Amino acid sequence: MTLQKQDFLKDTVQHFDMKVIDPRPIVSQMEHMAFQARNLSRAADIYNRMLADTECGVILCLAGSLVSAGLKQIIVDMIRSRMVDCIVSTGANLVDQDFFEGLGFKHYKGDVTADDAVLRELAIDRIYDTYIDEDELRVCDDTVRQICDGLQPRPYSSREILAEMGKYLQANGKTKDSILQAAFEAEVPVFCPAFSDCSAGFGLVMHQFNRPAGQPRVSLDSAADFLELTRIKLACKETGLLMVGGGVPKNFAQDIVVAAELLGADVPMHKYAIQLTVADERDGALSGSTLKEASSWGKVDLAWEQMVYGEATLTFPLLAGSAYHQRKWEAREFKRFARIFELEAANAG
Repeated sequence: MTLQKQDFLKDTVQHFDMKVIDPRPIVSQMEHMAFQARNLSRAADIYNRMLADTECGVILCLAGSLVSAGLKQIIVDMIRSRMVDCIVSTGANLVDQDFFEGLGFKHYKGDVTADDAVLRELAIDRIYDTYIDEDELRVCDDTVRQICDGLQPRPYSSREILAEMGKYLQANGKTKDSILQAAFEAEVPVFCPAFSDCSAGFGLVMHQFNRPAGQPRVSLDSAADFLELTRIKLACKETGLLMVGGGVPKNFAQDIVVAAELLGADVPMHKYAIQLTVADERDGALSGSTLKEASSWGKVDLAWEQMVYGEATLTFPLLAGSAYHQRKWEAREFKRFARIFELEAANAG
């Protein structure tokens, strides 16, 4: 029997709902264990301190394939519950996965032993044990193109374009639970330093290719990204990092301390820092480099930092869920950092 696309795209990935499960008793017992259990318990304590410190701006960094794995709802609820004030992410999480699902598409349970040649023939993309419909991804690419076609042609930061995408979902989305839409509505700025490395890149390529020669077009200003995130550090001196994975988001968020100093500001290092990772530090690569190493660069204070070595679909629900049910966030207000840039634009106009 010849396999068809529907034979593979049957069982959808369901997103973890931290609101209905209280993991605090588990995390509390882990405090008296060893290895990564104890590290996770300490990380949960640091995150609670971060949320209880109402002057602190919380920056959530996302790398890896998190949304496709079922972690989207956690991030959406963190935004709505004032547990995060700014997001720095890879493009895959924000565009290929979150915006993609906002358009009404799904991720599906897959099989790591599947015949990838067959999947390719059927236009099915595999992310370890999940599937995504390539034909639907092309719709996602083209929707980004349409959004860019409707913008005033000029250089943009990734934050600006992602805000437009959140606005688009607010008007046209098929689900209310989108990271980009929730962030747009809560005025939580979202940055993607490597924005072209995802479906947004394909959309921008199509937008620029279709513009007549010599006519202005939408483009990316990576320096504006860096400056805008640095402005958040300047506006909110006390900051904490919650990093899921490593890569560009991790370094980008850490670097704003140094950037602020180069601009002549006297700002403290990130007061709190947590990283959930499976990367190893021994090869000298960024994703596995420790937070203690970051302190040598003047980026992270060592008083409240914790590395947790474990895969994010296991560690992140426990960490975020524990903090959600601890409810330190109830005393916080929305910081609405996006207003910093609205005010700048108004003044410039």
